[in-house]
Amino acid sequence: MEWWIGLSEIVRNLGLILAAGVGIAIAYRRVEAATRQAESSNQQAELARRDHVAELFNRSVGQLGDDKLEVRLGAIYTLRQIANDFPDLSDPTYNLLSAHMRETAPDYEDEEPPIDVEEIIRTIKDRLSKNE
Repeated sequence: MEWWIGLSEIVRNLGLILAAGVGIAIAYRRVEAATRQAESSNQQAELARRDHVAELFNRSVGQLGDDKLEVRLGAIYTLRQIANDFPDLSDPTYNLLSAHMRETAPDYEDEEPPIDVEEIIRTIKDRLSKNE
C-alpha cells in the first residue's frame, strides 16, 4: 500500500508540473497578444499624430502669405515648433521658410523689416548656429 501512496504523489507532482507548464504557456500567449495590441495602438497613435502635424504644416504654409501679421506670426511659430519636434521635418521646414524669404521679402534697404520677417530670420539663424 505504501507503493500506492508513493505512486500517487509522483502522479500528483507530474500533474502539478503539467498544469504549471500549461499555465505558463497560456500566460505567455496572453502577454504576447497584449504586446502586439499595444504596439498596434502606438503605431495608430503615431500615425494620427503625423497626420495632425501634416495638417498643421499645410495650414501654416498657406498662412505665411496672409494679410494679417498675427496669422503670419502664428504660421512661423507653428513651423518652428514642427521643425523642433520632428527632426525629419526640420530640413523641409527651414527650406520652406528660406524659400518664402527669397520669394516674398522685398529689399528693405535701411528700414527695419516687419516682425514676421525678423522671426523667420531669427529662426533660420538659430538653426544655422545649432548646426555649427
